Amino acid sequence: MANHICVGAIMGAFGVHGEVRIKSFTAEPEALADYAPLTTEDGKRSFKVQLTRQIPQGFAARLSDVRSREEAEALKGTRLFVPRERLPSLPDDEFYHTDLIGLDVVDTGGVALGRVKAVLNHGAGDILEILTPGGKNTLLLPFTLAAVPTVNLAARRIVADPPAEIE
Repeated sequence: MANHICVGAIMGAFGVHGEVRIKSFTAEPEALADYAPLTTEDGKRSFKVQLTRQIPQGFAARLSDVRSREEAEALKGTRLFVPRERLPSLPDDEFYHTDLIGLDVVDTGGVALGRVKAVLNHGAGDILEILTPGGKNTLLLPFTLAAVPTVNLAARRIVADPPAEIE
Protein backbone atom coordinates (compact mmCIF):
# COMPACT_ATOMS: atom_id res chain seq x y z
CA MET A 1 0.00 0.00 0.00
CA ALA A 2 2.93 2.32 -0.70
CA ASN A 3 0.77 4.59 -2.84
CA HIS A 4 -1.91 4.86 -0.13
CA ILE A 5 -2.04 7.49 2.61
CA CYS A 6 -3.54 6.96 6.07
CA VAL A 7 -6.24 9.61 6.53
CA GLY A 8 -7.98 8.38 9.67
CA ALA A 9 -8.48 5.71 12.29
CA ILE A 10 -11.49 4.09 13.90
CA MET A 11 -11.30 4.63 17.65
CA GLY A 12 -14.24 2.36 18.56
CA ALA A 13 -18.02 2.25 18.58
CA PHE A 14 -20.25 5.27 19.19
CA GLY A 15 -23.75 4.56 20.43
CA VAL A 16 -25.73 1.40 19.83
CA HIS A 17 -26.67 1.69 16.15
CA GLY A 18 -23.37 0.89 14.45
CA GLU A 19 -21.77 4.32 14.38
CA VAL A 20 -18.01 4.56 14.94
CA ARG A 21 -15.77 7.09 16.62
CA ILE A 22 -13.32 8.17 13.96
CA LYS A 23 -10.22 10.35 14.16
CA SER A 24 -9.28 12.29 11.05
CA PHE A 25 -5.66 12.87 10.06
CA THR A 26 -6.52 15.25 7.23
CA ALA A 27 -5.57 18.94 7.33
CA GLU A 28 -9.26 19.83 7.47
CA PRO A 29 -10.65 17.06 9.69
CA GLU A 30 -14.20 17.28 8.34
CA ALA A 31 -12.89 16.65 4.80
CA LEU A 32 -12.25 12.99 5.69
CA ALA A 33 -15.56 11.85 4.19
CA ASP A 34 -14.76 13.64 0.92
CA TYR A 35 -12.01 11.09 0.20
CA ALA A 36 -14.29 8.05 0.53
CA PRO A 37 -14.31 5.24 -0.16
CA LEU A 38 -11.70 4.60 2.52
CA THR A 39 -9.97 1.22 2.67
CA THR A 40 -8.35 -0.82 5.40
CA GLU A 41 -4.57 -1.17 5.35
CA ASP A 42 -4.77 -4.64 3.78
CA GLY A 43 -7.23 -3.34 1.17
CA LYS A 44 -9.77 -6.06 1.98
CA ARG A 45 -12.52 -3.72 3.17
CA SER A 46 -13.76 -0.44 1.78
CA PHE A 47 -16.17 2.02 3.38
CA LYS A 48 -18.28 4.94 2.36
CA VAL A 49 -18.23 7.43 5.25
CA GLN A 50 -20.89 9.79 6.52
CA LEU A 51 -19.79 12.03 9.39
CA THR A 52 -22.81 12.50 11.65
CA ARG A 53 -21.47 14.88 14.31
CA GLN A 54 -18.30 16.20 15.85
CA ILE A 55 -17.32 14.63 19.18
CA PRO A 56 -14.25 15.09 21.40
CA GLN A 57 -11.12 13.99 19.49
CA GLY A 58 -12.94 13.31 16.25
CA PHE A 59 -16.30 12.50 14.73
CA ALA A 60 -19.14 10.07 15.05
CA ALA A 61 -19.64 8.46 11.66
CA ARG A 62 -21.63 5.87 9.79
CA LEU A 63 -19.66 3.44 7.64
CA SER A 64 -21.24 1.47 4.83
CA ASP A 65 -21.90 -2.16 5.81
CA VAL A 66 -21.52 -1.51 9.57
CA ARG A 67 -24.91 -1.93 11.22
CA SER A 68 -24.33 -2.87 14.87
CA ARG A 69 -22.32 -1.73 17.86
CA GLU A 70 -20.50 -5.08 17.81
CA GLU A 71 -19.44 -4.61 14.18
CA ALA A 72 -18.32 -1.07 14.96
CA GLU A 73 -16.36 -2.14 18.06
CA ALA A 74 -14.65 -4.92 16.06
CA LEU A 75 -13.14 -2.21 13.83
CA LYS A 76 -11.47 -0.40 16.73
CA GLY A 77 -7.88 0.46 15.81
CA THR A 78 -8.46 0.07 12.07
CA ARG A 79 -6.55 2.67 10.07
CA LEU A 80 -8.23 4.04 6.95
CA PHE A 81 -6.42 4.77 3.69
CA VAL A 82 -6.97 6.44 0.33
CA PRO A 83 -4.94 6.30 -2.87
CA ARG A 84 -2.45 9.16 -2.95
CA GLU A 85 -3.81 10.50 -6.25
CA ARG A 86 -7.14 11.35 -4.56
CA LEU A 87 -5.40 13.73 -2.14
CA PRO A 88 -4.66 17.35 -3.03
CA SER A 89 -1.22 18.48 -4.09
CA LEU A 90 0.61 20.28 -1.31
CA PRO A 91 2.45 23.61 -1.34
CA ASP A 92 6.26 23.41 -1.45
CA ASP A 93 6.59 23.85 2.32
CA GLU A 94 4.09 21.12 3.32
CA PHE A 95 4.58 17.36 3.30
CA TYR A 96 2.64 14.18 3.85
CA HIS A 97 4.12 12.33 6.83
CA THR A 98 4.59 9.23 4.71
CA ASP A 99 6.93 11.20 2.41
CA LEU A 100 9.23 12.07 5.32
CA ILE A 101 9.55 8.57 6.77
CA GLY A 102 12.76 6.94 5.58
CA LEU A 103 14.52 10.17 4.56
CA ASP A 104 18.17 10.56 5.56
CA VAL A 105 18.84 13.41 7.98
CA VAL A 106 22.10 15.35 8.06
CA ASP A 107 23.10 18.43 10.02
CA THR A 108 24.04 21.69 8.31
CA GLY A 109 27.65 20.51 8.12
CA GLY A 110 26.66 17.30 6.31
CA VAL A 111 27.16 14.96 9.30
CA ALA A 112 24.64 12.11 9.32
CA LEU A 113 22.10 12.32 12.15
CA GLY A 114 20.14 9.26 11.03
CA ARG A 115 16.94 8.40 9.20
CA VAL A 116 13.35 9.49 9.89
CA LYS A 117 11.59 6.62 11.65
CA ALA A 118 8.26 8.34 12.34
CA VAL A 119 6.49 11.68 12.42
CA LEU A 120 4.81 12.26 15.78
CA ASN A 121 2.28 14.85 16.80
CA HIS A 122 1.03 15.10 20.37
CA GLY A 123 -0.80 18.38 19.84
CA ALA A 124 2.02 20.93 19.89
CA GLY A 125 3.30 20.37 16.35
CA ASP A 126 5.05 17.69 14.36
CA ILE A 127 8.19 16.01 15.70
CA LEU A 128 10.55 13.88 13.63
CA GLU A 129 11.68 10.69 15.33
CA ILE A 130 15.12 10.00 13.89
CA LEU A 131 16.83 6.62 14.22
CA THR A 132 20.50 7.44 14.73
CA PRO A 133 23.28 5.72 12.74
CA GLY A 134 23.73 2.23 14.11
CA GLY A 135 20.02 2.05 14.93
CA LYS A 136 20.35 1.97 18.70
CA ASN A 137 19.01 5.38 19.70
CA THR A 138 16.43 7.86 18.53
CA LEU A 139 16.53 11.62 18.38
CA LEU A 140 13.40 13.78 18.54
CA LEU A 141 13.56 16.88 16.36
CA PRO A 142 10.84 19.53 16.13
CA PHE A 143 9.62 19.77 12.55
CA THR A 144 9.91 23.55 12.32
CA LEU A 145 11.58 25.75 9.74
CA ALA A 146 14.26 26.69 12.30
CA ALA A 147 15.16 23.07 13.12
CA VAL A 148 14.55 21.66 9.62
CA PRO A 149 15.45 24.32 7.06
CA THR A 150 15.60 21.96 4.07
CA VAL A 151 13.53 18.97 2.95
CA ASN A 152 14.57 17.60 -0.43
CA LEU A 153 12.17 14.81 -1.36
CA ALA A 154 13.87 14.20 -4.71
CA ALA A 155 17.23 13.59 -2.99
CA ARG A 156 15.46 11.79 -0.08
CA ARG A 157 17.31 14.03 2.36
CA ILE A 158 16.59 16.45 5.17
CA VAL A 159 19.06 19.07 6.35
CA ALA A 160 18.53 19.78 10.04
CA ASP A 161 19.80 22.45 12.38
CA PRO A 162 18.91 20.84 15.72
CA PRO A 163 18.58 22.95 18.84
CA ALA A 164 21.73 22.72 20.98
CA GLU A 165 19.94 20.82 23.77
CA ILE A 166 19.22 17.78 21.56
CA GLU A 167 22.49 17.44 19.68
